[in-house]
Amino acid sequence: MSIDPSAFDQAVLDASFVLDEVQDHIYDPQIFVRYTKQIIKRMGGRGTGLDACAQEIYEEWAACQHFSLYDDVGPTLRVLAARGLRLGLISNTHRCLTSFQSHFELEGLITAAISSSQHGYMKPHRSIFEAALKLLDVAPEEAVMVGDSVEQDINGARSIGMHAVLVNRSSEAPAATQMDSFPVIHALTELSDILDQRLD
Repeated sequence: MSIDPSAFDQAVLDASFVLDEVQDHIYDPQIFVRYTKQIIKRMGGRGTGLDACAQEIYEEWAACQHFSLYDDVGPTLRVLAARGLRLGLISNTHRCLTSFQSHFELEGLITAAISSSQHGYMKPHRSIFEAALKLLDVAPEEAVMVGDSVEQDINGARSIGMHAVLVNRSSEAPAATQMDSFPVIHALTELSDILDQRLD
């Protein structure tokens, strides 16, 4: 199968409609297989092997060695944990989050982690945020969600009364939202200052 790697970033954006159309936000592996298939197609992939390729990529998403963290993630989490903040991890994934923390040397930094495959619902469903808050033993108004999706992270968190900060690493403005304005940062290194304002 021949694809155009330079088309990846745009293909991911264009395929996101698959995730946004999920009914009731129930976790279903086939959602991500369809999403992956759309990405491959938008990169020029065609042929009878398309379904098998999408399935294989979905299965490989569970392996941490296929990914890398942004350089600012580890240092920022260490700074926040050193301040005594309880950090939670919510992910719309089937990846083992314990292995994820071990692989990226984040042990001891994350107080609670929950994945949508484990929980049964995906962000922005309120129950996955509520489950994370329960594990962290904090009320919604005491918590700040930091994420890169307006729909899944920001709107989902704010719908139950959490504060939210959008991480927008691109030069493009975030998508429009029906909710009030929210802080936007371009790197996690900016997060401490935002939290200082929220915690004052």
